[in-house]
This record gives sequence, C-alpha cells and structure tokens, in this order.
Amino acid sequence: MADHTFDLVVLGGGSGGYAAALRAAELGSRVAVIEKDKVGGTCLHRGCVPTKALLHSAEVADAAREAEKYGVLVSTEGVDAERLATYRDSVVARKFKGLQSLIGARGITVVEGEGRLVSPTSVAVGAEVYTGRNVVLATGASPRRLPGLELGGRVITSDEALRLDSIPRSVVVLGGGVIGVEFASLWRSFGAEVTIVEALPHLLPAEDEAISKGLERAFRRREIDFRLGVPLRGVEQTDAGVQLVLENGDSIEAELLLVAIGRGPVTAGLGLEDIGVQLDGGFVVTDDRLRTSVPGVYAVGDVVAGPQLAHRGFQHGVFVAEEIAGLSPVAIDDALIPRVAYCSPEVASVGLTEAAAVARYGASAISSYEYSLSGNARSEILGTNGVVKMVRVTGGAVVGVHLIGARVGELIGEAQLAVGWDAYPEDVAPFIHAHPTQNEALGEAFLKLAGKPLHAL
Repeated sequence: MADHTFDLVVLGGGSGGYAAALRAAELGSRVAVIEKDKVGGTCLHRGCVPTKALLHSAEVADAAREAEKYGVLVSTEGVDAERLATYRDSVVARKFKGLQSLIGARGITVVEGEGRLVSPTSVAVGAEVYTGRNVVLATGASPRRLPGLELGGRVITSDEALRLDSIPRSVVVLGGGVIGVEFASLWRSFGAEVTIVEALPHLLPAEDEAISKGLERAFRRREIDFRLGVPLRGVEQTDAGVQLVLENGDSIEAELLLVAIGRGPVTAGLGLEDIGVQLDGGFVVTDDRLRTSVPGVYAVGDVVAGPQLAHRGFQHGVFVAEEIAGLSPVAIDDALIPRVAYCSPEVASVGLTEAAAVARYGASAISSYEYSLSGNARSEILGTNGVVKMVRVTGGAVVGVHLIGARVGELIGEAQLAVGWDAYPEDVAPFIHAHPTQNEALGEAFLKLAGKPLHAL
C-alpha cells in the first residue's frame, strides 16, 4: 500500500497552494498537493496569465493602429482570434511546464482529484486518504453569480470569455472592477463596442477617487461607454444577443454579456464546517497568522477575506510554510499589498486612498499631491497621460501611492517600499531616478512633498 503520510497536505494547487508547497519542501518537509484540475490554478490557466497575454496583444493592436504617428508604417488586416488564442495558450503552456518542473524538482507529490477534509489532519480523495501534521486550505475562488441572472449562452463569466473563438462585435460588461475594466479594455482594442455597467459611483470603486475619475476620462477618449451608479434590473437573452434593462429604465443591447461582479471563495462541499473550521460568508476565518479555528489547519489566498490577488496568495503560502517551520515570519498587512489593473491605461496603487487616510488620521493631518505624467519625458515618448498621486501624513510618512498611465504597474515596487517602510518624502527625495524613465515621476512627487520640487510648481 502506498504511503499517504506527509508533513504537509495542501488542498488546492493555485497560487497560494503551490507557493506553500514549494517553500515547505525547500524547508525540508514532505509535501502533497491535492488539485482537481491543474497546478497553477485560476491565475495561471484562467486568470492573471492568459488575460495579461491578451492585454499585451491588445497593446500591440493599439500600437499598430497608431504606428504612423511615430513614423512607422504598418500594414495590418486587423485581429486574428485564432492566432490570439495560440499566443495566449503558448504563454500559459510555458509557465505551466516551468511550474511542473519546479514541483518535480522539490519532490512534491501531486494528487489529481477533488479533496475533502475528513479530520483536522486528513484529506480524502476518492477512496484514498492523505494525512499530514498540518493542512493548508488553498482552494481559491470562482466567478460570483448574480441572483436571478442565469449564466449560459450569451451570458458568460471571465472563464468563458477566455475561451471565445472570435472577437465579439459588442459587449456589455457587468461590473467595473478589475476584471471588468480589463476585459472592456482588451475588447475595445480588438474593435468591439463596449459598455460597462457598474452599480457603484465609479469604475474601480476601491481605488482612490482621483484615479478612478482619470480612468473614466481615459475610457471616454477610447469610446468605451459606461453607466455608473445604476443597478441592473433584468436581462433578456435572444438568439441574436442580450438586452439589459437598468433600474433607471435604460435599455442596452449587445452580442454578449460578461458578468464580472467579483469572485467568491470555493469552500462549499469541502467538509470544513464538519471538522470545526469557522466560515464567514463562505470565507475561512483566520487570525493574523493565517490559522483557522482548528489547530494545525491553515488557510491562504482567495479563501481568506481580503484582496483577491495572486501575489497575496503567493505570500500567504510562503508565510504559512515558514510559520509551520517555526521561522516566525512577519504578518502580512493587506494594506501593503500592491494592486494593479492592466487595462489601458494601467492603474496601480498601494496603501491608503486619500479618503481612507482622512478617515484614519483626520482631514487636517493629511496632505496629498498629484504629479502629471505630462511633465515626464518618458511618458511623453510613450504617448501616455496620467498622474502619480501621493498621500502622506502631514510632516510624516507616505501612506498611499496611486498611479494611472501606461506601464505604471512597473513602478509600484518603489511605492510599496516607501509605504511599507513608513518613509517620509524627505527620506526618498535624495535618491536619484534615472532619466528619462517613468520612475522619475515618483521621484518628482517625493521631491514636491519634501518641499523642493524640480519639474513641478
């Protein structure tokens, strides 16, 4: 009989699960990962990687259309959906192969199948039971459904959107969060007519209001329509398309409806509550050490309430592996996790919005500054508008950095260090930023808040 006893059993092989497995194996543990689909999970196969591959294709399409402006003559017949899919799938396949190699090299056992906890230390997969001294719950999330709205046919989620074999002529995107604006952006770049319906007052409603308004202006310029602050009343599906009716009585018709209202935790049917794991709204309740209500059982990634981001899952997984090994890692603060929406223009942020900072410290204790990318030479070369917005405690640390513009996701690392280390603008201002780079825009904002602006008034 095969030995199914391990130091650590990980239920779910997505970002959080495989990160926990890799780090635990590196620290000398014998590890099993139970995954019903493919290791890499949603991020690698149905989320981050394939969508960003398509968004890069969208960027190339936009650049090709505007190439003449830069003195380059390009002959193009448009977008080939089949070749888009081939490129997307090739990126995913290469990353999947690399991950499989890593897992194999670390001696991790991968069990294919659906797991269910039958005790605090045991996970059943069919007739087999896998036992570990510790168990990590890493089952991720799936697209949320809107009550009363039936999925299928021309009403799809992001999972189906990634498998489309053609470019839709017109789409309504229900939800103006990250998933919604990314799909709206790439479809518009591919030539579709796009309308976003968001019940809250702004696109990307979790971001700083100045950044959300900047994205709305940019989307207007791109002729992406959006209806804000209006809930959906109903949807009727026909052979030709869908018709949406909003609460204000407006009607919108399109070929497809993408439901992008967020993702919910995958925790049902896993036997969690049967063994005493506490849930709240479907999410696993943990303390700041990611311990559940059952000793020896941990939870990571999207099953834990908070930002549903792959890099948060990675860090959760590494944290739990080190916690189990007795290394006492630093607890993860969700406010210090960088956030990026890869639409065009990109949006990136870390720390507190200005509204959140005012709520925490008081209006009189907060100051902010917005540096326009129009003053940045590299941004001018790239042809992008946007801003860098910094929020600080007056006379104190930077508590939030918010950016909008092409490629600003690549700038968020420095911003994270500044916010995470409670840096004062005066601490960062002496550091030299290479010219011409977009990174200079952060430097200019730090200089302004430090009271010695160079290229700003």
